[in-house]
Formats: sequence, C-alpha cells, structure tokens
Amino acid sequence: MKKSFLAVVALLLITSISAIESRAQGVRLGIKAGANLSNLSGDLANEDRFQNKTGFVGGLMLNVPLIADNFLSLQPELLYSQKGFKNDGSYLSGLYTYKGKATYNYLDLPVLAKIKAGPIFVEAGPQFSYLLNRKDETRRYLNGNQLDYSAAERDLSNVNRFEVGYAAGIGVQLVGVILDVRYNGAFTDFTKNGYQGNDLRNARNSVFQASLGFLFPSGN
Repeated sequence: MKKSFLAVVALLLITSISAIESRAQGVRLGIKAGANLSNLSGDLANEDRFQNKTGFVGGLMLNVPLIADNFLSLQPELLYSQKGFKNDGSYLSGLYTYKGKATYNYLDLPVLAKIKAGPIFVEAGPQFSYLLNRKDETRRYLNGNQLDYSAAERDLSNVNRFEVGYAAGIGVQLVGVILDVRYNGAFTDFTKNGYQGNDLRNARNSVFQASLGFLFPSGN
C-alpha cells in the first residue's frame, strides 16, 4: 500500500509539474492551517457511541491558474491532518464508564479544481491519504471517580493505511488571504475485516474542515 501511495503521489506531482510548466506565470505557493471536526461514517455497530473529535490540519498548497483571469485553477495540497473520533460507553447500569479518544494522523494529498468568481470560490477533487500513526486514549471511571488513564500508539496491521477519497468546499479569497471550509469523505473502508469484532465494519473517515491560508505573490 505504501508503494501504491508513493506511485499516486509521483503521478500527481508529474501532472502538477506539467500544468505548472504550461502555466508558469501566476503560479503561487501557499501555506494553510486550521481545524478538523472528524468522526466515522458508514454502517457502524453501536453508532451512538461515536462522537465528533477536533484535530489540527495544516500544510502547503500550490495554485496553478488554468485560465488567464484565474477563473479556473488547479490546486494540489500536501497536508498533515488529524482525524479520528471520541467514543463513550458504560456498564453495570452506568456504574462503570469509560471515555475514549482515537487520533489518526494522516498525510493528505487533495488535488482540487478551483472555480473563482470575484472573491468567492468553490473547489472539488480527489484526495489521497496515507495513515502515519494512530494513538488511543482511554479514561475509565467507577461511580464517577476516575480509575485510570491509558495512552498508546496502536498497531496498524488491521487498518487500511492508504485511503482514496474526495474533498469539496467553498471559500473566500481576498488578495492572498484564503478562508475556506470543506468536507472530506472516503471511498475506502477504514478497517479490514474482523477488526474489533467487526464493530467498525464499513466505517469510513468523515471530516469537516475549516482553514486559513495565504498564497505568496508569484513574482511575475
């Protein structure tokens, strides 16, 4: 899967470089950072146990105009993105409870077509993601009193590290400052069969994202 991800990255880089060479004037490099609101979607067992989780997103973007007035452009991005979910549960009529948080750190590569009219733009395109690592945190309580806390990185052999998905959003661009909100969905199931007794069978990452970015002047 890692080789597949690297092959996709290489292909997209070649495509982007070709677009840059043909439209070198006006190409702009940028940075962005923001927040994710993530959870799992799909046919989940005990779906009510899963809640939204916040995380960081940030990285680089490259805007390549395809039409002279920048009405249409190509924007590949390379982002570090924290996804995951929170999950709660209880036993013995609520006497014993736990609160958990799962954090999945991804490298995301969205390649977006961007249509801009005045300061407003819409964007959409495929997204390719690679899971770097995973951390689980759990707090256990007895009758409301915390018993223990545990945090550990987990094995990744039972999850699909390479993910194919999509991103779509809307935003505002004023000179070089960009504010955008988007949704990231996945076509790839998060787990492999048998993981956690199939509780997460057909689960997929679902992320709402808001970010603030800046495109540096092109120098042309």
